[in-house]
Amino acid sequence: MAENLGRQGCPQKDSAEHERYAEASRSFMLIWKERNSVQPELLEKILNRDNLNRAFKRVKANKGAAGVDGMTVEDMLAYLKEDNHAKELVAKIKRGKYTPTPVRRVEIPKPDGGRRKLGIPTVIDRTIQQAMTQQLVPIYEPLFAEGSYGYRPGRSAKDAVIKVKEYAEQGYTYAVVLDLSKYFDTLNHEILLNILRRNIKDERVIQLIKRYLKSGVMENGVIKETEEGSPQGGNLSPLLANVYLNEFDQEFVKRGVPCIRYADDIVLLAKSKRASKRLLATSTAYLEGKLKLKVNREKSRPVSVFARKNFKYLGFTLGKNGSGIFVRIHPKSWKKMKAKLKELASRRMVQKLPISMDKIKVYMRGWLNYYGIASMKNLIDDLNKWLYHRIRMCIWKHWKKPRTKIRNLCKLGVPFETAYQAGNCRRGHWWTSNTVAVKMAMTKERLIRFGFYDLALAYQSVHVNY
Repeated sequence: MAENLGRQGCPQKDSAEHERYAEASRSFMLIWKERNSVQPELLEKILNRDNLNRAFKRVKANKGAAGVDGMTVEDMLAYLKEDNHAKELVAKIKRGKYTPTPVRRVEIPKPDGGRRKLGIPTVIDRTIQQAMTQQLVPIYEPLFAEGSYGYRPGRSAKDAVIKVKEYAEQGYTYAVVLDLSKYFDTLNHEILLNILRRNIKDERVIQLIKRYLKSGVMENGVIKETEEGSPQGGNLSPLLANVYLNEFDQEFVKRGVPCIRYADDIVLLAKSKRASKRLLATSTAYLEGKLKLKVNREKSRPVSVFARKNFKYLGFTLGKNGSGIFVRIHPKSWKKMKAKLKELASRRMVQKLPISMDKIKVYMRGWLNYYGIASMKNLIDDLNKWLYHRIRMCIWKHWKKPRTKIRNLCKLGVPFETAYQAGNCRRGHWWTSNTVAVKMAMTKERLIRFGFYDLALAYQSVHVNY
């Protein structure tokens, strides 16, 4: 008995936390003893100076917020340069002594009214994660399924939507839209690490990834352990999310089912409603049984790809006419954009017109770059007319007094009598700004020179590529 106590130590003194730490230490010691029998060059490639420099530049370019330690990118550069901190950091990682800092929990609103939890690692951890990602992406890119589009170089959400359209043209007109509840927060660590071990033969890298997964989160000043999930906001998380769901992709590729996935937005396609119902059942069973994920049963359903209200994928849906199948914008996406545009061009917000017009330009340029693949010429033309009208109304309101309005109209080439009638009109700003006099003074050409972003011209230049 004394001998057994000597081996195990005193139970009263050894807490559960200490036992876990001792177990991890033994694991790392074993790994380092066997490092010659594995693939030691992978960790060395990650910690290569050029690779770390590239990672730092990428983190700096992303302009992310500080983590729990408050260190910014600029602070980190100064920190690493002094007292050989950079060499110490690399040496710690090589010896297996580095412990990542807990991530800072931040919540942002979701379009459907919920809250999305983000985890912001420290700048140092983001740099190390980025260095790991740069070396792991070439390993996993050839292994990912053709239908995977999220977080991959040279692929985008628009490519995924166009692929759905191509399948619809081949007769796959029914879709199973799968919605995963809190996907990033529910990744099973054990399953993920076992998947990673198939292709990462350097166990030191696996253990470093494990430490990042287990690093915990700080919420309201309290550190909480993370037993599952990968913090959405870390540089390594997108790759790990793809590696995890690649199991699902490959399974349905084997079954001969068209599967399109962008991150955790999944669509399975079928040629009949009956087949789509079977797919819903089998895919849900695989995700919840094999991958231990939670499927949102209310939002996951089989629908026709032409069901404008019910089928929504990445903000788009599909339409069909005599010319064939086309991509169109989903009504919810259009409504959201219109509300934002109305806010930017409201009489209350437009105090300094050039600044407001620049904000509209920045917002709509980004919006059209994403949604420009959709066929919506008539919608854009109507929106463009409405926006011209709204800008004229804001200018008309800024002129305030009747004599100022008359004087400015005359300066812009409007005959005095016509300008006098418009300037002394007692109708509202919206009605008056659509009169002949105001349109004559504020032509499209003049407003464009003044800084107006013509949506019709911008849409034509973007959509022509599709």
